[in-house]
Amino acid sequence: MNNRQNWSGGPIETIYGNLQGLKASQLKGLQRLYHQRIPGDRITTPEFAQRLAASSTEIGQPVCAYLNRRGQVIRVGVGTPRQTQIPPLELPRYGEGRLSGIRCIATQVKSDPPNESALTAMAIQRLDALVVLTLTGSGFQRRGGGGTGYIKETYLAHLVPPTAEENNGNLTTPLAPIPYYLSPPQSLDMLSAQDFLDLVDSLEAELQREFIAQTVESDGDNVLLVGMKTEDINPQRFEDGLAELVRLVDTAGGRVLETVRQKRSRPHPQTVVGDGKVQEIALTAQTVGASLIVFDRDLSPAQVRNLETRIGIRVVDRTEVILDIFAQRAQSRAGKLQVELAQLEYNLPRLTGRGQAMSRLGGGIGTRGPGETKLETERRAIQRRIARLQKEVNQLQAHRSRLRQRRQQAVPTIAIVGYTNAGKSTLLNVLTSSEIYAADQLFATLDPTSRRLTIPDAITNEPQAAVLTDTVGFIHELPPALIDAFRATLEEVSDADALVHVVDLSHPAWQSQIESVMKILMSMPITPGPALLAFNKIDQVDGETLRFAQEEYPQAAFISASNALGLETLRQRIGQLVHYVSSST
Repeated sequence: MNNRQNWSGGPIETIYGNLQGLKASQLKGLQRLYHQRIPGDRITTPEFAQRLAASSTEIGQPVCAYLNRRGQVIRVGVGTPRQTQIPPLELPRYGEGRLSGIRCIATQVKSDPPNESALTAMAIQRLDALVVLTLTGSGFQRRGGGGTGYIKETYLAHLVPPTAEENNGNLTTPLAPIPYYLSPPQSLDMLSAQDFLDLVDSLEAELQREFIAQTVESDGDNVLLVGMKTEDINPQRFEDGLAELVRLVDTAGGRVLETVRQKRSRPHPQTVVGDGKVQEIALTAQTVGASLIVFDRDLSPAQVRNLETRIGIRVVDRTEVILDIFAQRAQSRAGKLQVELAQLEYNLPRLTGRGQAMSRLGGGIGTRGPGETKLETERRAIQRRIARLQKEVNQLQAHRSRLRQRRQQAVPTIAIVGYTNAGKSTLLNVLTSSEIYAADQLFATLDPTSRRLTIPDAITNEPQAAVLTDTVGFIHELPPALIDAFRATLEEVSDADALVHVVDLSHPAWQSQIESVMKILMSMPITPGPALLAFNKIDQVDGETLRFAQEEYPQAAFISASNALGLETLRQRIGQLVHYVSSST
């Protein structure tokens, strides 16, 4: 029964789907379908269609046969097209803008067109075509009766490019945005007479033109975002998080095509979202041409594997997007070391393999295994690399500590902190007449940069020197791997005499951003010094927002770093803060 291998690596005569209650003779009848072959230029033949209908009537259930373009049966399943569909990762890869090279011929007892579920399965698998054979009379009710299984009428469905508006007057899109062609009911002879290869060639030519047009518009990944809201998340916070994730993807070089949302009481342990939503994600990804799925929360290694198996597209979480941005932005040797360390620590548990695959060569009876596998070799190599990087980061940490001690003996130090893209680097540039890199991007700064700053003495008003340090921006739920790896950067914050907490007042979620930054600061091993709030971008907010912030935070400074507004007041407040710190120590 399972004596040969097919294109997917499975037994060529395996029957998939619901086999409960089937007799051995019925299974053998289904297996014989694998021995059938039809001409490559025909969608089907009357003989094959009648044989499939006979098998379906014999077992009293719908049957699906999947054929390649050579006319070979490569998969037989008991059930509907949705129940027997081929997992995405097992489908052949012919490249973007192409169909899968497989068609499905299915039986059903009702004389109705293919339903939404069957057409969805067609779209997810990118089938060349879906053929539905409706059976005459009671059909399946004659289970075990050995009936012939006559075919009443047939339907043909296939995908069309999204830009198509019409196809022989029969284009229907009840599953919008999935465009597909569905034929009127036709006889088996009419269906069998159609030139299948000509149909597929013309379809792929249209799909390829559409794919090329989409490719020209975008150089990076085409991304489908997935957001999952649980009961403990505020609706506005949820939407703000999705908006921030769009910015993160854009910063990483991707392009968000669409966002899929789901509300659940708690995440599904295997797939985060529910089974129906996984199917919707797979369908939407195929429809919009997504090459990457990004979730708005951290995923476990098992969840990533399960999702990729069922969707057939690479899946990453929010942390991996941030790590990718950091890898692109790191410039100094220290920054690159810390980024690599964070990536390795994140990826180590995501290497798959258990049991015997993880065994090692032993030294006695009962301890010998088949040897160290490639997976374990990779795991051990990563662990050694992590150890080396950790040592280098520790040395870097000690070196920076000595430099800070020298600076602190001479002048006070102030660290600029705040949410990412709040305007910290722009503020350092305008206060110190510097030209460090500053851009309207998330995480434009990764490496700490220190510059000399002149501030007025709080008592004499005489100018005095200080050191102002720009630091990496914080973000809501900063991944633990990044906090650990960027110790040297964060210690600039811990060792500073005072902090300037820059807030983007023009951002809709500025209040929650303040909370996120304060939460990270309070979680640091060494409590940072006192902080001065500096509300930035006041030129971009309305009067009501500005008045509210001034009432809530009367001790804060209100500035526009890009337009040099309120900077003298800020210098005076920094001078007062430094005087307070020095007098209290």
